[in-house]
Amino acid sequence: MQTSGAAEPLEHIGEDGRLHIPIQLRWGDLDAFNHVNNTAMLKLLEEARVRAFWKPAPGESAPPTAVLDSGVSFGMLTLIARQEIEYLAPVPYQRHPLDIQMWFGKLGGSSIEVCYEVRSDPAVEQHALYARATTVVVLVDAASGNPVRLTPEMRAAWEPLIGEPLEYRRR
Repeated sequence: MQTSGAAEPLEHIGEDGRLHIPIQLRWGDLDAFNHVNNTAMLKLLEEARVRAFWKPAPGESAPPTAVLDSGVSFGMLTLIARQEIEYLAPVPYQRHPLDIQMWFGKLGGSSIEVCYEVRSDPAVEQHALYARATTVVVLVDAASGNPVRLTPEMRAAWEPLIGEPLEYRRR
């Protein structure tokens, strides 16, 4: 997924204390009902997570939360332990990027609980809330598969974004 260019806002930490990641929809994200498919939603959240937390290539800009090195060559992997999404409204195709807002519900010893709100672009008149989600990510040693503790660098970068964890409606 690629962003649409210079007119679009960059990743930033908003006044609300959340990290805002603009993610452009692709036509292929839609299903037969003309809204974003549930599996595409997981990919959109993944794209936001990668932009938020993985170090960019040299010369690329990134938010201050981008402190993870990518790949097995660095000796550490990130594994998804759990994901939950609460859909609040269908996401129609739109030319404006989605505003994926992220914060941490919890920083554990070797895990992080990433919270999200998926919204329409704030520049659009009807700023809709489409979904809320949570992903638990565990850091593990690539060789042994054992959990790896969060580093001081990770904690320093991520602690400013700790907020209330999401609570989901249960029926």
